[in-house]
Amino acid sequence: MEGAGYRVVFEKGGVYLHTSAKKHQDPDSLIAGVIRVVEKDNDVLLHWAPVEEAGDSTQIFFSKKDTSGGDSCTSEEEPTFDPGYEPDWAVISTVRPRHRHSEPTRGAEPSSPRGSWAFSVSLGELKSIRRSKPGLSWAYLVLVTQAGGSLPALHFHRGGTRALLRVLSRYLLLASSPQDSRLYLVFPHDSSALSNSFHHLQLFDQDSSNVVSRFFQDPYSTTFSSFSRVTNFFRGALQPHQEGASPDLPPAPDDEPEPGFEVISCVELGPRPAVERAPPVTEEEWARRMGPEGRLQQVPELKARIFSGGLSPSLRREAWKFLLGYLSWEGSAEEHKAHVRKKTDEYFRMKLQWKSVSPEQERRNSLLRGYRSLIERDVSRTDRNNKFYEGPENPGLGLLNDILLTYCMYHFDLGYVQGMSDLLSPILYVTQNEVDAFWCFCGFMELVHGNFEESQETMKRQLGQLLLLLRVLDPPLCDFLDSQDSGSLCFCFRWLLIWFKREFPFPDVLRLWEVLWTGLPGPNLHLLVACAILDMERDTLMLSGFGSNEILKHINELTMKLSVEDVLTRAEALYRQLTACRELPHNVQEILGLAPPAEPQSPSPPASPLPLSPTRAPPAPPPPADTVPQPDSSLEILPEEEEEEECADS
Repeated sequence: MEGAGYRVVFEKGGVYLHTSAKKHQDPDSLIAGVIRVVEKDNDVLLHWAPVEEAGDSTQIFFSKKDTSGGDSCTSEEEPTFDPGYEPDWAVISTVRPRHRHSEPTRGAEPSSPRGSWAFSVSLGELKSIRRSKPGLSWAYLVLVTQAGGSLPALHFHRGGTRALLRVLSRYLLLASSPQDSRLYLVFPHDSSALSNSFHHLQLFDQDSSNVVSRFFQDPYSTTFSSFSRVTNFFRGALQPHQEGASPDLPPAPDDEPEPGFEVISCVELGPRPAVERAPPVTEEEWARRMGPEGRLQQVPELKARIFSGGLSPSLRREAWKFLLGYLSWEGSAEEHKAHVRKKTDEYFRMKLQWKSVSPEQERRNSLLRGYRSLIERDVSRTDRNNKFYEGPENPGLGLLNDILLTYCMYHFDLGYVQGMSDLLSPILYVTQNEVDAFWCFCGFMELVHGNFEESQETMKRQLGQLLLLLRVLDPPLCDFLDSQDSGSLCFCFRWLLIWFKREFPFPDVLRLWEVLWTGLPGPNLHLLVACAILDMERDTLMLSGFGSNEILKHINELTMKLSVEDVLTRAEALYRQLTACRELPHNVQEILGLAPPAEPQSPSPPASPLPLSPTRAPPAPPPPADTVPQPDSSLEILPEEEEEEECADS
């Protein structure tokens, strides 16, 4: 609504306050209301009011979806099944905010006990927003103000949390805390720090002005093309806040060691050994290891050969099925045939699940529609310069599309996430068989599915482990990167996310992956591959007077310029150098698979929740303590397009 100095840009009904901590809410303990975002007198307000004072919603006008691609946030969302209850944040007492009246409310009764809960707060007063855990019958949001008080928890019984966050992201920068993936830290878009960082971005990239908007519209694609630049942009923008006293932000790099790290300043490594790569395993060598009944023999030695030399291209179609767990190393030829028949039937049964969905059914299945749209878009731009996928109406693209949609039926919880098409493409290229490619892809995803989880905890852990390895291998390089605000190694994000798929030429990716799939010499060789690349570039980085932007630009420009054999040779040499050290810290040994992981400490039992009341205000529970190394200051920016079950906010 425009007029009277205000305009409602978002409204959502079915937003309740819960005044009881009981699992099954009494109707009298629920206060139904309406949440609105209102532009008023050069300010933007978040307003909640009970239904009796929320006003006549038929009189509210909304901003429509504009031609620039902005989202319309007025669509209804379907509730999901309630598998559980979260008592620690579902009901939270608050410090009562000062009551502020905004024009969309009318007909309020001052004496109404429910009307006393209405509130309005300027977006500029928000400090953080906490989301509920996945799996609840309805999601909720808890808003914390700069003054330290929490507004009443807002329970979205008909969905809408994601839509509200998308609207808020138009006015605010929402960044997920590295300490707690459900806690979004709030920063203004127009801070001077943002302007300064944006200016530095433009110094080396003429297209940088569009990076942030592209990131919110298509986070994974922007990540692949310019993640390090985006990360540097936001890290620079948020740095002044991180140096302050905010308890929600991670400490500055020099404040205290990150949780899970050992002091490793005195580790002395011996000389780096020389390593020579072996020739690829040939079909003849593979056949010599095939025993009676078609069983492979001397499997450990065969894996070691693949690790040291890779596979001949003509052998990959068969050998990859073993490396990715589709076929058993111990099985006979007959057992393999029976297994393939069973898996073929299983695949087409799953494929039929989405193939048989009628257009009318799909119209009511927003999740399937979202997956289909995302997959079609990604497939259309995956490896199109490869002859196997080039040209219009390419049958390979159709197979990519069908396999990825079927994977959504296979792994409902994960579904499809941008980047998976990059992992499937080489597998389909090698196997050239729909069923074989699917099950090999499933085997690969068993290794890397954590990379695509919404919480990003797996990626944060890997960046922390990479930093730890590099700190042991090359402290001067780490110190240099720290001095240039690049010590979090977030420019390596794309490397780890899709296992260097975009960094090497296509044939080299095939060689790299088959070596990594052997699991030798330890569980995290891909981290040593990243260390090897940085080691190869250390002199260029340190002796060229590079600042943070030049470092990031240089790393991005390494794409397609690396030799996979040189990188693998150096990665193995780094492994041998580390394992020869007798004083290697225990957490480094864990990363290399030389020691079992330390036993995690048992968490303290959560405090009992207290009922919501206008006069009683218990303290909010602290975020869970980190148990793994986290790269400092690496904030995950809230993307605008994330797949979810809307009400559960999974």
